[in-house]
Amino acid sequence: MTAENDPTGMTRRQLLRHSAWFGGVVVLAVAGGEVVSHVAGGGDVLPANAALRFVQISDSHIGFHGPANTDVTDSFADALHQVNALPHRPDFVFHTGDLTHLAAPGQFDQVKQMMTTLKTGHVFTIPGEHDSIDDAGQKYRRAFGAGTRGDGWYSFDLHGVHFIALVNTLHMNKLGHLGTEQLDFIRKDVAGLSSDTPIVVLSHIPMFALYPKWGWATDDSVRALALLRRFASVTCLNGHIHQLFTKTEGNVTFHSATTTAYPLPHPGDGPAPAPVTLPAGRLRHALGIREVGYVRGRHALAIRDKRLG
Repeated sequence: MTAENDPTGMTRRQLLRHSAWFGGVVVLAVAGGEVVSHVAGGGDVLPANAALRFVQISDSHIGFHGPANTDVTDSFADALHQVNALPHRPDFVFHTGDLTHLAAPGQFDQVKQMMTTLKTGHVFTIPGEHDSIDDAGQKYRRAFGAGTRGDGWYSFDLHGVHFIALVNTLHMNKLGHLGTEQLDFIRKDVAGLSSDTPIVVLSHIPMFALYPKWGWATDDSVRALALLRRFASVTCLNGHIHQLFTKTEGNVTFHSATTTAYPLPHPGDGPAPAPVTLPAGRLRHALGIREVGYVRGRHALAIRDKRLG
């Protein structure tokens, strides 16, 4: 992974140029079919006329113990406090998986209790692989699965945007996997929607081949995205890789979020994606939340990533 092409079709140098490593506040927008990003200053805000605002948090890993973060509960609490301190109350908060580290009932209870402090209209979740580590997600669904279908997938509409929450962490052979039943759900779910409806897909594992060697891909994502090809704007938000990354393919823009727990290495740096221990005082610069806004009449969502540091 020095100069040769990686599985995404990019060289390692291009991969690093397209990713925002270790946080920072990054504003992303789409112009002319390309993702444009810049590091934001403290005065940057989402559009004042946004019809919809929500926050993505991910990979809290409650129950983790290790030198990469000796207190994931404290950093998750900081992230929730940051959400509550936003200048506008978000319509909802979405946690894109790995709420817990070991899928213990007490860990699920702790996450649920902590998220009751959020000042928002609703809290949505999907499971990560750590949330189904020993029981195919049964404990997760008992805690968070009310109103969902199948293994925990669902969809909803808000202010003209259609959201599809997918589960690609349960039936995986290294790579993420959706399966026939979930693909059928997507097909039926979008059948009656107008092609100008903005679509937001939320998953834990990326919906494109970011780095399959580490399991950072979903093996049947191409089939899922083919069902969304007719829509003018599709935004895919995921967690799992614990770092910021953005990529655009046609009508689809992919945004990987950072974590509230601990960073993971760059794709290809080392034999496996093990937790990275940063120098003292640097951890919270690698952790953060994501604020998202939608303005009617625009295809692109406005996205602002905020670090905890």
